[in-house]
Amino acid sequence: MKKILNDPTDYVDEMLAGLVAAHPGHYRLHGDTGRVVARATPGAAGKVGIVTGGGSGHLPVFTGYVGTGLLDACAIGDVFASPSAEQMADAIRAADQGAGVLRLYGNYGGDVMNFDMAGDLVEFDDIACTTVVLADDVASAPPTEREKRRGVAGMVYAFKIAGAAAEAGQDLAAVTRVAQKAADACRSVGAALSSCTVPQAGKPTFHIAEDEMEMGMGIHGEPGVWRDKLRPADAIAAEMMDRLLADMPLAPGDRVSVLVNSLGATPHEELYILFRSVKARLEAAGATIVMPLVGRYATSMEMAGVSFTLLKLDDELEGFLTAPCDCAFWSVA
Repeated sequence: MKKILNDPTDYVDEMLAGLVAAHPGHYRLHGDTGRVVARATPGAAGKVGIVTGGGSGHLPVFTGYVGTGLLDACAIGDVFASPSAEQMADAIRAADQGAGVLRLYGNYGGDVMNFDMAGDLVEFDDIACTTVVLADDVASAPPTEREKRRGVAGMVYAFKIAGAAAEAGQDLAAVTRVAQKAADACRSVGAALSSCTVPQAGKPTFHIAEDEMEMGMGIHGEPGVWRDKLRPADAIAAEMMDRLLADMPLAPGDRVSVLVNSLGATPHEELYILFRSVKARLEAAGATIVMPLVGRYATSMEMAGVSFTLLKLDDELEGFLTAPCDCAFWSVA
């Protein structure tokens, strides 16, 4: 393992300390354990809070998207490990401005269980909570079992849209409805070329040969749908788009946003090679691309690979997607 770190057991806490020190205008630590990141300046009184949580190793997801027009607070666990229920309850308390809190997170067993328990804990604080769970990874379950799918980069769109609705002054029921609408309109798929390494494990999470790739692999190394020889960029893009459009067909005149996301080690140059194929495919379908995103938005440590996410828009979703936001990793003017 080659990583720049001190003691592997200090990896997350030192990372969070550096994150907050580097961006004091955006982030502050909250709670006794130091595992909650909240907005440096809390949202206005009466604003609905948006909170998420999950394991470290995916920056900017999750903590990076705490900011104006995005998330109010985030509980963060060890690398690829859920934060505790108590840490999630602390994040909910940090996000609460008196109008209730939306829990918005990906569909992973530990996160679901601990956020359910956190909801019970904050009942004593009289904080109303609702929940929207992202399940956008089409490779992880068929459409008939969509509730079993993993939540991946679609979370980025859900954070943005829910955050904008809350910033606009919508109440908890309205923010929850539009967050669910965004979650339902997202489809994602990923492809991995190499493994990631969890610092405390000290070795790659899985082995993949130098000349191989795996289609549909999850962001923690969950098995994909096939492993074979590495294919050209256009062939990879074509299959990923086939899988997304089979699950969420588009018609001429539809508007979509598309996220071409590096899983950590894949450079922007390769993402742009893929984006040209994605753009041509969407235009061939008669769709209009709105605010495309190309870069590192939801990573998996140093994994080489890419994910595509499509978000099908209507006027409401597009308005919230393009509304202003600001965090250390993403801003919309």
